[in-house]
Amino acid sequence: MEKQQKIIKGRIKIIEKIIGSLFFVLILALINTICFQKEKFEKKLVELTAVIIEGESAPRGRIYDRNYNLLVDNESVPIIYYQKEKNTTIKEEIALAYQVLEHLEIDASKLTERNLKEFWLANHSTEAQNKITKEEYEKRKRRILNDSDLENLKISRITKEELAEYDEQDRKAAYIYYLMNKGYSYEQKIIKEDNVSDIEFLHFSENNQTLKGFNTKITWKRKYLYGDTIKSILGSVGSIPKEQKDEYLKKGYELTDQVGISNIEKQYEDILKGTKAQYLKKSNNSLEKISEAKRGNDLVLTIDITLQQEVERIIDERLIKAKSEANTKYLNKTYVVIQQPNTGEVLAMSGRKIIKIEDQYQGIDITPYALTDPMTPGSVVKGASILVGYANNVLQIGEVMSDECIKLKNIPAKCSSRYLGRINDITALAESSNVYQFRIAMRVAKAEYSYNASITIDDEAFDIYRNMFASFGLGVKTQIDLPVESLGYIGKKQTPDLLLNFSIGQYDTYTPIQLSQYITTIASNGKRIQPHLLKAVYESTRNDRLGKLAYEIEPIILSTVEVDQEYLKRMQEGLRAVMTVGLGKNVMGKSPNPAGKTGTSESFLDTDGDGVIDTETVSNAFVGYAPYEAPVMSITVTSPDVSYLATNTNYHSYVNRLIARYISNRYFELYPNGNETT
Repeated sequence: MEKQQKIIKGRIKIIEKIIGSLFFVLILALINTICFQKEKFEKKLVELTAVIIEGESAPRGRIYDRNYNLLVDNESVPIIYYQKEKNTTIKEEIALAYQVLEHLEIDASKLTERNLKEFWLANHSTEAQNKITKEEYEKRKRRILNDSDLENLKISRITKEELAEYDEQDRKAAYIYYLMNKGYSYEQKIIKEDNVSDIEFLHFSENNQTLKGFNTKITWKRKYLYGDTIKSILGSVGSIPKEQKDEYLKKGYELTDQVGISNIEKQYEDILKGTKAQYLKKSNNSLEKISEAKRGNDLVLTIDITLQQEVERIIDERLIKAKSEANTKYLNKTYVVIQQPNTGEVLAMSGRKIIKIEDQYQGIDITPYALTDPMTPGSVVKGASILVGYANNVLQIGEVMSDECIKLKNIPAKCSSRYLGRINDITALAESSNVYQFRIAMRVAKAEYSYNASITIDDEAFDIYRNMFASFGLGVKTQIDLPVESLGYIGKKQTPDLLLNFSIGQYDTYTPIQLSQYITTIASNGKRIQPHLLKAVYESTRNDRLGKLAYEIEPIILSTVEVDQEYLKRMQEGLRAVMTVGLGKNVMGKSPNPAGKTGTSESFLDTDGDGVIDTETVSNAFVGYAPYEAPVMSITVTSPDVSYLATNTNYHSYVNRLIARYISNRYFELYPNGNETT
């Protein structure tokens, strides 16, 4: 027993020593925490328990052109807004509308009849209920009608006599009430943002406690230094779209934030958005600023604003002048894209539509449609078509063929615009022979042709052509750095006749930006480069100067045309011949050693809006680049519906060619060495 007690006592002493040591370590740790790491843990406590409040949206980054001309800036704007407080009743909101009207100059011209009727319903709840019959209330119970249906019935049954009780002041109050309730219930509703006077701003700032829900703030809005020039591509800023609410909330946005909602502003939202000021909420509910608001980073675009303005001016002038010519009834728009072939940079991009206002035409901007408005391209695609022949070993360089019309059974004869005799591949491009391309297409399709007989084609023929076209950017997305882009129309039927049509650009349709990528791919020796509008990003500053360069955009080669360079060079020689001895002579004016291709295509319109095509028209396109040896620019011009056939004259306007010529000349006048825009 004594031996066991000694063992137990020994173990107890060991445990006591261990416990003592642990307490000693704990005391040392406490001393270290209290005396030496106090600030560290106090800071951590603040981080875990502090309430951080963000300020209003910070100014967005500015946008410049490639030569550092400021295109988009910010300007401070005082606004008066309303944000509904919890448990505010309709009756209280109506009273508020009349109350603020005494201190607010407001234009109620935008008040609609429905807005006024909704105001009447809010003021006359009992009378409004009586406008619904018992049978209709019963239908709602049975879910035949819903609340929205009943609301519309009430609106429709309000009489003019009932609305006649409202004078001009009432209409202004009704408009304020409408502004207070439009959009999401939790949003800050802008009551007035234009021409807010100092007296108005001061009154609402001083009385925000008594004017329940009304307040003021200084916000920012975009300022466009060049007016409407390329404004549609620069994009716009607005409230978060309802369908993207969850997406933005996940990114840390508040639903009251302003975001880019279209084009450049939307595409580069993450770069342009500013960083809000942050405030620490103290125990006494006061706020301490812990970080300043910071403007978003700045963008430098590839666009040359001087060139852009000239392009827009020339399009408008030539379109308006062309409207005095015969057969131009349906001509009303043109698209132009100018790029640097070896970088993919878009130097200018414009879509202009002319409309008649008080017997005078004026141009309006439709530039975004350069990415979504396809057109049958016509002969401009023959460069890619002839490569199909070379690449598939059915056409030899310099091969001579007869330009006699092709006649398939039950199909009208298919000819060139005029008989060209026996021609080789260069002449076929220079003079735009349709028949030369037809013969290549039949060889590719392994068709046995004889005059006025039926032919069969290989099932892969269309794929062979479309794959070659896609390698140049036709029928696929160019991947330009904008949010919306379309593919154009890709035909589903695959008949021998349609294959021949395809080979001369008379089947599938392409957008102006796709045609621009096509010609730049030719000019860059088969490299399909992504077109882009962003050139560089600069860090924001607290002044008007550009900050530190964050990064520059490098050319992105999307693919390479898989043909022997010998064939590509031969095709380029054909496009050069187009501009020296062929149908495109003088189209690029005084441009140094240009190469390019003209195109004319059949197109169709629904002129009376009944969903049925009723008018056949003719459309024009041109694609080109210069100089031939070392291209510095490419140009694409598409002009749909230049003329139509249901007239007594065959006159066809040259407006497409003239636009291409005037713009090409102006480009090389502005930049005689072709490199001032780099």
